[in-house]
Amino acid sequence: MSASTTTLRIEVAPDQRAHQSARTIAYFAAFVGLGLTTGSLGPTLSGLATQTRVSLGTISYLFMARSLGYVLGSRGGKLFDRLPGNKLLGTTLVMMAGLMALVPVSSSFRLLIIVMFVLGAAESAVDVGSNILLVWTLGKRVGPLLNALHSFFGIGALLSPAVLAVMVAYGYAGTDVYFVLALMLLPIAVWLWRLPGPAPQATIRTTKKIKGRSRVAFLIALFLFLYVGAEVGFGGWIFTYATVLKLSSATAAAYLTSAFWAALTVGRILAVPVARRFRHSSILFVDLAGCLASVAIILVLPGSVGALISGACGLGLFMASIFPTLLSFADKQLHLTGQMTGGFITGASLGAMLVPLVIGQLFEAIGPRIVIFFVGGLLVVMWAVMAMLYSASQRRAAVA
Repeated sequence: MSASTTTLRIEVAPDQRAHQSARTIAYFAAFVGLGLTTGSLGPTLSGLATQTRVSLGTISYLFMARSLGYVLGSRGGKLFDRLPGNKLLGTTLVMMAGLMALVPVSSSFRLLIIVMFVLGAAESAVDVGSNILLVWTLGKRVGPLLNALHSFFGIGALLSPAVLAVMVAYGYAGTDVYFVLALMLLPIAVWLWRLPGPAPQATIRTTKKIKGRSRVAFLIALFLFLYVGAEVGFGGWIFTYATVLKLSSATAAAYLTSAFWAALTVGRILAVPVARRFRHSSILFVDLAGCLASVAIILVLPGSVGALISGACGLGLFMASIFPTLLSFADKQLHLTGQMTGGFITGASLGAMLVPLVIGQLFEAIGPRIVIFFVGGLLVVMWAVMAMLYSASQRRAAVA
């Protein structure tokens, strides 16, 4: 994105209200499907290790393969600018279903690595596609419903272990859950194929110089890198933090992790009416203040289980609306395209992949408390980036 050009929106013919509502619900369903597939790997990890006859340490490389695929898939966002969006999204969901069905029958670890890599790329495409198609469908009304969209991901992620638990209770192998989840994706794909998709956001290029456009885009990508890194870093390491410090048993630590993700999901639902009443920047600054306060509770009372629970739930609650609110802010500032959204998802994916890895290295070298200090440090940097982002957006508005 060059600073010497800007993209101006040309309004296209308004969509029919019925199609808008149907598409919105379909994108919510696609995000439930994304949550189902994303939440399936962790609970089935030991079963997949047995299936492929490798150790738990080796099977954990599936997370890395999936993350790398996610980064690669996010670069395909420009396809939604060129191809029929709903059909592309539906086709991707069919591909995800096929890959999920391959998981329980893959006895080779190398084959499973490839399957997870491609699955990660497909999941990333669904992530990018659902976000940008919802933006194109609803236009200026998208803000609150972006929060709702991301809350449906949490619903899917919470449902996935529940489906697994039911299957195990009825005597099925844990990895057989992939067959069921694959079947659950197909009706969503068919529905999307039958719906007319939104028109891509039409644009024209001008040579008028508006300073700061590329700066705003870079700061948004950087903010998403830090945010998703903090979210996944905390959610991924809080279990180990609690057990190593003997603040809880393994069972209680598992419930603590679930409480964090549940708070994140509830927070996104609660954020829907909030997004209708307040400015994006105000919401983001309040969210960051709440996140910092939650981390401070844990740091000030390091030996308190109550402080840990309160801090984890508070962090999830205040983190909840950051990602969708920032995307809505980005559309207002830059008028999102599929390629641009893919770039933002790339930044987020890199944060999800690199930050937990860095925390893991520091965990061994320094100790478990580095988890909270590191997440707190990321939040402080996020506050600084948000201040720069707000300043840059104000300057752009003054020039425009």
